[in-house]
Amino acid sequence: MKTTPFTGKHIELGAKMHEFAGYNMPIEYKGIIDEHLNVCNAVGVFDVSHMGEFWVKGPNALAFLQKVTSNNVAALTPGKVQYTCFPNDKGGIVDDLLVYHYEQDKYMLVVNASNIEKDWNWCVKNNTEGAILENSSDNIAQLAVQGPKAIEVLQKLTPLNLSEIPYYTFKVGELAGVKDVIISNTGYTGAGGFELYFYPADADKIWNAIFEAGAEFGIQPIGLGARDTLRLEMAFCLYGNDIDDTTSPIEAGLGWITKFPEGKNFINRPEIERQKNEGTTRKLVAFEMIDRGIPRHGYELFNAAGEKIGVVTSGTMSPTRKIGIGMGYVTPENAKLGTEIYIDVRGRKLKAQVVRPPFRK
Repeated sequence: MKTTPFTGKHIELGAKMHEFAGYNMPIEYKGIIDEHLNVCNAVGVFDVSHMGEFWVKGPNALAFLQKVTSNNVAALTPGKVQYTCFPNDKGGIVDDLLVYHYEQDKYMLVVNASNIEKDWNWCVKNNTEGAILENSSDNIAQLAVQGPKAIEVLQKLTPLNLSEIPYYTFKVGELAGVKDVIISNTGYTGAGGFELYFYPADADKIWNAIFEAGAEFGIQPIGLGARDTLRLEMAFCLYGNDIDDTTSPIEAGLGWITKFPEGKNFINRPEIERQKNEGTTRKLVAFEMIDRGIPRHGYELFNAAGEKIGVVTSGTMSPTRKIGIGMGYVTPENAKLGTEIYIDVRGRKLKAQVVRPPFRK
C-alpha cells in the first residue's frame, strides 16, 4: 500500500488503518460519531494527501479545460476555485473535481484518489489542444482543517487575513513558517474551514504547528469514516457511490455545474444538453427514514405499491440528527419532495420520505 507523509503519525496516534484507493489511510481514531461531532462543533484535521493534483498550463490550458470539464472555466479569475466534473463520451462522469485558477494560463485540478490514473489517462487522451499537463500527485501533500474553529486555529499560523478568503477562493502564502502554501476556503464537510496544499517535505512542520495552535480549541485528527458521514449529511456526492461512469450530471442533480455557453463544446455536450432540456429517466434524491433503520449502499428502493423504483447509493445513521439518512436514484415520479418510499432492509420494507438536502442545516 502507498503511504502519505502523515501515515506514521496516524499509526502513532492509534488510528484504525485500512486500505483506501491504494493508500494506508486512517478510518477512525476515537470513533466516527465523536470525530464527526468534533468537526461540526469545533475543529478537526483530515489527511487528504492521497488526493490527486494535476497542473494544466500554457496558452491552450483554458481551451483544454473548457472541452474536458462541464462547468464554465472561463468564468474563473485567478484565486478562484470551481467544482466541476469530467463528462465521459457515454453520458456518464469520469470523475468530479476542483479546478483552481492559480494564475494566468495556469490551473490546478484536484481529483479523487481512486481515479488518479484513470483521470490522468483521460486528460492525456483528450489533450488535442496541446495544453501542458503535469501530474504532481506525489509531490503535493494536503490537509483539510475543518470546523467552525478552523479559522481561529489557522489564523495563528499565517500573516494572511483568512477572513478575506471567501468560500471557493484561495490565496498562496506563508503558514507555520512554510512559504507558498495554498490556503483554500473549500472542504467536503459543510462545517467550514480550509484545505492546505504544500510540499511533502514540510508535512511534519505544518501538522505539528496546526495541532499546537488548535489545542485550546479541542482539535482532533479525523478519519475517513467521519469524512463520509459529514459529506453525506450535506448530501455531497461521493464518486463510486452516487456518481460514476454510468450516471450523468443531470441525473445526479449536478446541472448547476453543467454550463452551456456558446463556444464551450465539452465532451458529450449534445446528449447532456438534451437531458437538461427533456429530463431523465431517474433522479438522485435525498431521503430521511420515517421507520427506524439504517439505509446502506445497494439496498433496493420501492414505491407504496411495492414496485422497485431504484437503489440506495449512500446511507448512514446521521450523527447529528440520530435518524437514518441516504441518497439514491429513483424514477422521476417518485422524486418529488414529500414522496414516501420504502427501503428493503434485510427483507423488511422500511418507510422513508424524499426531502430537500442538506440533512444538516
